[in-house]
Amino acid sequence: MTSSGTPLTPKHGPESAANLAVVTGGTLTAERPPEPPLSEATGRPVQPAPPVRRTRRAPAGFLPLAVVAVAFLTLPLVALVARAPWGSLPAALSAPGVLTALRLSLICSLGAVGLSLLFGVPLAWLLARLRFRGRDVVRAVVLLPMVLPPVVGGVALLLAFGRNGLAGRWLDGLVGITLPFSTAGAILAETFVAMPFLVITVEAGLRGMDRRYEDAAATLGAGRWTTFRRVTLPLIAPSLGAGAALCWARALGEFGATITFAGNLPGATQTMPLAVYLALQNNVDTAVTLSLVMLAISLVVLVGLRGRWFPSR
Repeated sequence: MTSSGTPLTPKHGPESAANLAVVTGGTLTAERPPEPPLSEATGRPVQPAPPVRRTRRAPAGFLPLAVVAVAFLTLPLVALVARAPWGSLPAALSAPGVLTALRLSLICSLGAVGLSLLFGVPLAWLLARLRFRGRDVVRAVVLLPMVLPPVVGGVALLLAFGRNGLAGRWLDGLVGITLPFSTAGAILAETFVAMPFLVITVEAGLRGMDRRYEDAAATLGAGRWTTFRRVTLPLIAPSLGAGAALCWARALGEFGATITFAGNLPGATQTMPLAVYLALQNNVDTAVTLSLVMLAISLVVLVGLRGRWFPSR
């Protein structure tokens, strides 16, 4: 308010941003901010220099240690590629034993992914959305196969689903299903070690999604199943795809639980890791060829998931 009692009306715009209102002795005056200095050569205002970005330097000793780590992880892969029989590679890949192991590995790993999707997605949803007593214990049990030695997992499967196991005796007596040393047993062993990768990835996707879309769908009258199918699944599709890829790669490379629970029967349970182990004793070229196939699959999975694990800035 001025000395005459007239109220002041604030002004908005570039002029109000450039002027500062100051009251001195009851009189309202405008004060401009200091202007930037002028260049002596051009007479134009001098622009402030952009901030200098300092280059981050690693602590002393980190670089050589990192180089040693990279060399340690890379050298075995280089040796595998260098030892590969490139001249006879097509003939080695077309060998009957190799093709049988490849076909069986695809059947078992894809079967494990199917079972993991069927049972793992509902489990991930319950762990992400519902609060119940013992949820942390359930999550720990579900993720335990990720850190459990695979051979121990195979022994546990044998004691649970073997012919004299806790559930195996009922399956054998009532239904006549015998899981050990069969293709179904190999699929079950791979599912046991691979499903946790799908569950933990899908659960993280469910926790990170915006639930307001589900609330909006429910407000519009969509049922729970319709909301899950039309809203939730599209939103968690990247997490679901990443989890399925990790699950498939883990199932494809499973060795310990498979050989302990399902055995190493050619044409029935001998997957690629088991075939590599057996061929290494008799035919090194076949073992190297199968190893190259699995290495290529692993690289494809890593390249496909690079944007999710290491997003570009």
